Amino acid sequence: MERGMVKVINEVGLHARPAALFVAKAASFKSDIRIQNTTKPGKWVNAKSVLGVLTLGVEKDHEIEITAEGEDEVEAVRQIIALIENDFA
Repeated sequence: MERGMVKVINEVGLHARPAALFVAKAASFKSDIRIQNTTKPGKWVNAKSVLGVLTLGVEKDHEIEITAEGEDEVEAVRQIIALIENDFA
């Protein structure tokens, strides 16, 4: 299992367009990928589900933890973190 933490710098957090881009990136991998908002601790959700990601209420400057398990887990976590650090550009 691969894990990573990242701070969300996008002005709207993981809502609407950023959430859709996040989920699209997660869905491009074969691994099982999950996400948790560690700023407002709560449940883990499937990172490939837009509704799941939106329920986390991730806002700007919140930290999230990402886990991936599967054949491309290392690359999945690396690319998802890069997407967030580059403000979804």
